[in-house]
Amino acid sequence: MDDTKIKENVHKGKCDEGEEMAKNAVLVPSTSLPADTPTVKGYDFNKGLDYHELFKIMTHCGFQATNLALAIEEVNKMLHQRSVPLTEDQIDQMEEDEFIKRKSYCTIFLGYTSNMVSSGIREVIRFLVQHKLIDCLVTTAGGIEEDFIKCLAPTYVGSFYLDDRQLREKGLNRTGNLLVPNDNYCLFEDWVMPKLDAMLAEQKEKGTLWTPSKMITKLGEEINHEDSIYYWAAKNKIPVFCPALTDGSLGDMMFFHSYKNPGLVLDIIGDLKRLNRIAMKAVNSGMIIIGGGVIKHHICNANLMRNGADYAVFINTSSEFDGSDSGARPEEAISWGKIRKTATPVKVCADATLVFPILVGETFGRYYHYSGDNTSKVIPNNTSCEAGV
Repeated sequence: MDDTKIKENVHKGKCDEGEEMAKNAVLVPSTSLPADTPTVKGYDFNKGLDYHELFKIMTHCGFQATNLALAIEEVNKMLHQRSVPLTEDQIDQMEEDEFIKRKSYCTIFLGYTSNMVSSGIREVIRFLVQHKLIDCLVTTAGGIEEDFIKCLAPTYVGSFYLDDRQLREKGLNRTGNLLVPNDNYCLFEDWVMPKLDAMLAEQKEKGTLWTPSKMITKLGEEINHEDSIYYWAAKNKIPVFCPALTDGSLGDMMFFHSYKNPGLVLDIIGDLKRLNRIAMKAVNSGMIIIGGGVIKHHICNANLMRNGADYAVFINTSSEFDGSDSGARPEEAISWGKIRKTATPVKVCADATLVFPILVGETFGRYYHYSGDNTSKVIPNNTSCEAGV
């Protein structure tokens, strides 16, 4: 064999060896997955339009669709526990404060940022409060005032791309693609100032010690409007906590009021005690938190007082990489004792205006509309609310 042929064979051998190395690098042999590992599958629209089935099958879709489906399961676990009757020794007979008395086997906390009330999510929250499907609300100042303002005048849909300098000249305030005229806040001032006068008079004459939650209850009674979240909260004795009540238009009104008629006092420590006691009394505890910041931490920290919540669902678009509490995954809260080690919490990274109505529809909505007397029937243990299908 001549030298050329030998070189060709050597070269070919090296090529074969290189090809084999590449194959081994690209196609690493697979290990067997457990037999019960779910396979990816989406909804087949050839079967028609069945939205309940569509949302159920999201479990197998992947990405945030799977997280939404898991969040639905987590909330249905809360509702399953909520349907368990309290035993005689668990009935909170000694508690004089009707707003923080233990009412069910699973105490559900709902937290939301003010933009949820600015948007159409307000009506979803009102449904939950109206039908006593949650036990405690925590929100920001805007989450309070925007509800009352909408009882006086509407918020409008605009665009994310309007000229904000022109809007300022026209007295229009932009929240994302929503518009709130300054006139709405003037109406709110006209409505709320006499209420603050009356609260101050009661403080002086009767010694009433106002807290933010008691102020919200009072305003909820005064608004007397069935579209209002806080009308129903007052009527159904559901406490509403707002640790940053001064951080908004309501704070502006209290600022102006302090010059015209000074002396009104709000006790935030009194509210801290009320909120923490609700958590401490809970047989089981569930947290549903839309957004981040103070509302997220306030609920989580209250549940620290009972060594963590049993169930938790977070919905927000914040990331964890800057160490913020807003973006922190629920697993981080386990390290602090704010969610229990045995829990299976879920975070959905999505715009809440898209996913929260779906979450409520597949949980609280089905529970309310399809559970017989709406209060006593237990959801099947498969957590899918199948009873009403």
